[in-house]
Amino acid sequence: MQKFSKLKSIPAYLPIVNVDTDMIIPKQFLKTIKRTGLGKNLFFEMRYDDNGKEIDDFVLNKSPFNNTKILITGKNFGCGSSREHAPWALLDFGITCVISSSFADIFHNNCFKNGILPIILSDEKIKELSEYAKRKEEIFVDLNEEKIVYGNNEVKFKIDPFKKKCLLEGLDDIALSLNKLSKIENFEKDLKNKKPWVFND
Repeated sequence: MQKFSKLKSIPAYLPIVNVDTDMIIPKQFLKTIKRTGLGKNLFFEMRYDDNGKEIDDFVLNKSPFNNTKILITGKNFGCGSSREHAPWALLDFGITCVISSSFADIFHNNCFKNGILPIILSDEKIKELSEYAKRKEEIFVDLNEEKIVYGNNEVKFKIDPFKKKCLLEGLDDIALSLNKLSKIENFEKDLKNKKPWVFND
C-alpha cells in the first residue's frame, strides 16, 4: 500500500448524497480480484452513455477534474454493499482523498485499508471547499498536521491515531501481520514443541 502524507490537487466536486458502492463501481465489474484496471469504470453509469461514450458534463470527464486526486462529495458516501472494489476503483482512477460530511462505516474502513484518506467535515466547510473546485484552484491536505489548507484558510480534521499511522506508513492488513512475523514464527515453534500432533498431516 502506498504511503499517504501530503496531497495537493484541484478537487472535483460531486454534490450528490447517498452515493452507494454500486454507483461507484457497478456490479458487472466485480468479477476481478485485482486492484488495478477499475478506474476506467468508476461511476460508470454517470460517466458513460448507453453507447459507452463519455458524458461531457460529468465532472470527472472534464479537465482538470479528470486528473484530480481529491473528491468532495455529499453526505453518506459509500453506502450500500460492502464491496472493496469501490475504494479500488477510486484509487485506480487516482483519487486518494475523499471529503464528505459523512461516510458509510464499512466503506470508511475500507478506504484506510487501501491507502485512501476519508475526511469528515461540516457541511459549511464542504461548501467552502466546493468553491475551490468550481474555481479550479488547488487545496492542500496534510495528514500529519490533520489539516486542509485552502487559500488563506485552513480547517482541521480528526483521524483515528492507529488509522493515521497505517496511512502514513503504508500499512495494510497484510503488512501489519508481517510486522509480527517473528512473533508468529516463535508461537508456531513453541506450539510444535508442546503439541507436535497439531502439525501431523
